Amino acid sequence: MLQERKFYLPKSTDPLEVTKRGLEILNDPRLNKGTAFTFEERKALGLSGLLPPFRANMEEQVQRIMENYRHHTNPLDKYIFLTAIADRNVTLFYRVLMDNLLEMTPIMYTPTVGHACQQFGHIYRKNRGMYLNLNQKGRIAQVLDNWPADEIDIIVISDGSRILGLGDLGANGMGIPIGKLVLYVAGAGLHPDRTLPILLDVGTDNDELLNDPLYLGITRRRIHGDEFYEIADEFVKAATARWPNVLIQWEDFTNDKAFPLLNRYRDDVLCFNDDIQGTGSVALAGLLAAMRMREEHLSDQRIVFCGAGSAAVGIADMICAGIADEHSMTVEEARKLVWMCDSKGLVTTTRKGKLDKHKIPYARDEKPAPELLDVVKRVKPTIIIGASGHPHTFTEEVVKQMHKHCKQPVIFALSNPTSKAECTAEEAYTWTGGNAIFASGSPFPAVRLEGRIFVPGQGNNMFIFPGVGLGAVVCGARKVTDEMFFTAAKTLAHMVTEEELEAGTIYPDLAKIRQISLAIAAAVARLAWEQGLAQYAEPKDIRQYVRDRMYHPDYRPYVAA
Repeated sequence: MLQERKFYLPKSTDPLEVTKRGLEILNDPRLNKGTAFTFEERKALGLSGLLPPFRANMEEQVQRIMENYRHHTNPLDKYIFLTAIADRNVTLFYRVLMDNLLEMTPIMYTPTVGHACQQFGHIYRKNRGMYLNLNQKGRIAQVLDNWPADEIDIIVISDGSRILGLGDLGANGMGIPIGKLVLYVAGAGLHPDRTLPILLDVGTDNDELLNDPLYLGITRRRIHGDEFYEIADEFVKAATARWPNVLIQWEDFTNDKAFPLLNRYRDDVLCFNDDIQGTGSVALAGLLAAMRMREEHLSDQRIVFCGAGSAAVGIADMICAGIADEHSMTVEEARKLVWMCDSKGLVTTTRKGKLDKHKIPYARDEKPAPELLDVVKRVKPTIIIGASGHPHTFTEEVVKQMHKHCKQPVIFALSNPTSKAECTAEEAYTWTGGNAIFASGSPFPAVRLEGRIFVPGQGNNMFIFPGVGLGAVVCGARKVTDEMFFTAAKTLAHMVTEEELEAGTIYPDLAKIRQISLAIAAAVARLAWEQGLAQYAEPKDIRQYVRDRMYHPDYRPYVAA
């Protein structure tokens, strides 16, 4: 067993020795406490006269922040406002976010982060994270050495090629790694100083960006094939050499890169793809909870997918693994319960043209069906899952046709952001007379229908990936397995209360994300120790071990070094 890394474990009462003085402290967002510096600290650290005389506590600072935050009505303005707080006071930023999680998650992540990425070059204020690009090929290791932290627990990296459902946003996609790591910190307690967002800039095929004078990426067409994997290999080698136990999360790569990247590294490097494995896990958790609501089994369902990309296949793989595990079936037998549709209709072995490799396991040996409605009429599904990135594909006719043969149809409109959802919550409930079990990728408000209030579930990957990442990091996992995500899904499904199911929602309250992430992290770490995948010695109390390693945004007292 390796010796455990030195995790950030000091209590909020433990003093921190500070070598900087005066404006150097105030200009360092990791050290700055603003008006919360005590009078003793101001004197010792050369801050006297640099701050207003009143000494505020954190609660008063949060009050001031919220007063100004709520003056903004435009979501993008709110995003810029919150980002500016993180740029000057990291601790206060996370306290504000955690105290107002339900209100601010849609701002710092989907759906607002999609708009922020589209406008990234126009709203850029200050660097966060690293940009690796083609011009640095052959010296990626030297570039990574410019990052000041010697201990990094997790890297989220994207090439910006498939941002949410918005397509190729090139270097503008940096908003996604930044946003995902914000959720890691707020949702699971990874320390912000030990996270690193990276944008791998290999060009863009987005003409609008290439012609935008304020675009911040390299202005050339994307590279593909061996040239792409050469720079990806160089990045992985350099990152794992500098930070040997780092967890790498592949994020928002196009399908032709997402699956090969995951399969290329998953057995040798601590890594996962949230679009494939995280999305699959959170969707499976929702379906398991829906089966609790309907008092049925997944093995008795007929499941139609609208979309056959990385998210859809990741969900299907996770569902089939879950069915096989719970009902003594093979994965191949479980796949017979799945009908997958892409832009050409039902994925079959009989239609013309070569199938993408990731679709082949779900190709059915039956006649083609060009439209989703045709598939629904033929299959009579009990579950329909949208991961297409195309809005309004679950039409009134599709939903009502499904409801004809299923009393409580399960409708998952998972495409992000909200504008890309296959249907809205209100549409799903209205077209089924309030009988649908609905979940979406981005949040929808509660729906009032015929005197009843329906609370739609949100299949937010935030329920899954922070806990999985934390669990893998704290035990020193050698790799992240699909079984870890399957365990996370079952853990999440079990945390949905009977009261929540009675209210029609199949996911727990996002306000409990810290407890959820703790439970998932403990379950993942326990599995790693059971399977011999953990490098650190197993503690007696795994749950307490994980809890002790979760960051909380509290000010510590400072003393001059």
